[in-house]
Amino acid sequence: MSDGRSSRGALVLLAATQLLLILDTAIVNVALPSVGDDLGAGSAGLSWVANAYLITFGGLLLLGGRAADLLGHRTLYLAGLGLLAAASAAGALAPHPDALVAARAVQGAGAALAAAAAFALLLVLFPDGPARHRALGAFAAMGGLGGVLGTVLGGVLTDLLGWRSTFWLNVLVAVLLGVVAPRVLPPAAARPRVPAAGGFDLAGALTATAGLGLVAYALVGAGDSGWLSGRTLGTGGAGLALLAAFAVTEARTAVPLVPPAVLTRPALRLANTLGALGQMAMFPMFFLVSLYLQSVLGYGPLGGGLGLLPLSVVVVAVAPQTGRLIFRIGLTRTMVLGFVLLCAGTLWLALALDPDGTFAGTVLAPSLLLGVALPLVMVTTNVAATAEAAPEETGLASGLVNTSQQFGAVLGLAVLVAIATGRAETAGAAAQTPGFRAALLVGAAFAASAALLAARLRLPAPAPAPRPRDRVSDPR
Repeated sequence: MSDGRSSRGALVLLAATQLLLILDTAIVNVALPSVGDDLGAGSAGLSWVANAYLITFGGLLLLGGRAADLLGHRTLYLAGLGLLAAASAAGALAPHPDALVAARAVQGAGAALAAAAAFALLLVLFPDGPARHRALGAFAAMGGLGGVLGTVLGGVLTDLLGWRSTFWLNVLVAVLLGVVAPRVLPPAAARPRVPAAGGFDLAGALTATAGLGLVAYALVGAGDSGWLSGRTLGTGGAGLALLAAFAVTEARTAVPLVPPAVLTRPALRLANTLGALGQMAMFPMFFLVSLYLQSVLGYGPLGGGLGLLPLSVVVVAVAPQTGRLIFRIGLTRTMVLGFVLLCAGTLWLALALDPDGTFAGTVLAPSLLLGVALPLVMVTTNVAATAEAAPEETGLASGLVNTSQQFGAVLGLAVLVAIATGRAETAGAAAQTPGFRAALLVGAAFAASAALLAARLRLPAPAPAPRPRDRVSDPR
């Protein structure tokens, strides 16, 4: 098999993994009402079916990325898929809500390992430049497709076969990817890239994972218990304290989980900040638009998901072209353009919302503009966050940018949903619309802030190739 064909096969596999992970989140969210009816779970229990996944996924991304460097990217990728498949099977067989929540937590752990390793594999197989830009474009396209496909499949499978079939679909796809992976991923991807002689930073792994997990727990629970409740403040404070202990540990250990020198790179810090800000604006927008279509315009769950189909079609069309745009106008300008379009689309959508609106007249046009913005933001922030990664740092770079984006999504969702629900005093459509508008205006402000910051991004110039040594002239 030629190298080009092998690379294409690997990219298809890794992009399909991204599709699975996004699809899994969307498909389970659609099935939650049926889960509640079948297992007798209330709204609080159902929220933790979703939240348990988010907490472990967010908490383990950083550890998963570094573990991929230490244990081998392909090895950890397969382990993550195996854990995801086993946990999905346990979820499909869950006899009561507590068992399902536990299965979802393990699912999140498997997804974190598979996601971090898959992204690291992409960085290894596609060096920085046009090839990587195209690969990241494929990732972004699969993310857009996965959200809508998950919503549609979730509705169809739940209606025809019951909610448990959505978990069995995860098992089937994860097993299929696991069978194909050894055939298309190079053997070198299974070998560790970091010498094991220095040992493993166990203290750093424990403090980072526990700290990130507690912060995620505080964020996803803030909507129910309140931002200033003792539970939120206590859990969030404990998580921040553990992250502070992690920072101290990393400065003192011989082989840190996250070498402090990596975090001193200005471009890396800014790119991860921009990745978080982008998700703070983008991720809640999907949720709020679907909620507006259902609770204000009266669409069903399937219709609410299909309302995002035009946006996703544009994402799939634009994402593969993002690399060409980066080549023509540069990374920084493409990133700024993406954030400006994200701000404009979100602002347009916020101002267009109306209790008596229609999908075609209110949502469609702004969503098409957002469909152009999303891949530009996603691809450029990922390129910038990973451009300086050395071969032995690919897993670490993957873990850092995935963690930044995940926590941006969780924080943005918690903040914007709190704003949306806080403005609605009654259940009527007219009362809910101002809340959605206010939340989207805050999302537009996040995007505007990111556009201003993105203009400051400057990646260091690549080191020049060593010149061949001149022949020593004859002293005579």
